[in-house]
Amino acid sequence: MSTEVIITVVAGLALLLFSLLYNKKRSISLVIGTIGFLLVTYGGFTYGTLQPIPYAETFNTGNKLAIHYPITEVQVISPVNNDAVKCRILTMGVYPEGHDKDIWVLLKPSDDKYYPQSDWTNTSYKEKGEWQVVTRFGGDAGETYELIVYETTPEASSYFSETIANWKTANEYVGLEFGDIPNGATEVERITVTLEDSCRGAN
Repeated sequence: MSTEVIITVVAGLALLLFSLLYNKKRSISLVIGTIGFLLVTYGGFTYGTLQPIPYAETFNTGNKLAIHYPITEVQVISPVNNDAVKCRILTMGVYPEGHDKDIWVLLKPSDDKYYPQSDWTNTSYKEKGEWQVVTRFGGDAGETYELIVYETTPEASSYFSETIANWKTANEYVGLEFGDIPNGATEVERITVTLEDSCRGAN
């Protein structure tokens, strides 16, 4: 229950109680009681319908390649190779009809480790031949990253999801070594991007 709803209900109950105890003028008591009743009723109907405004993550988009049809393979269309990017971007791409594997984006910064990227769905979101995932950088201005796209089997996809969950629980994002990448993850594209600004502490 929100603070506003609690205040409304408490005020309504206080007015109702006051109207019951105030016996000097019945008309005033009736008005106060009516206002109290309306406040309690409003608070009761409002409870459960007001939601706090959720935190909305903001992100940018990089330059975008033109899409050439028919699509025959998984491709990145944004950002483009050698793009300068912001701290949070939406990596977007396309996939061919009938494609049934998960798509993952991994970032490889200057520490040579690999960092799977995910949003609320963990894997990249796929719909009608297009995919996307929020991609978060955490390095210094001018730092170069490799953005690597993988197709994965369900087992490899689960491994990446569990890895991210473990990192979140420990609040420590240590990265994966190349040997940690599961066999069911197949690299399909790799591009290079550079950070426009310092992204330390931005995530």
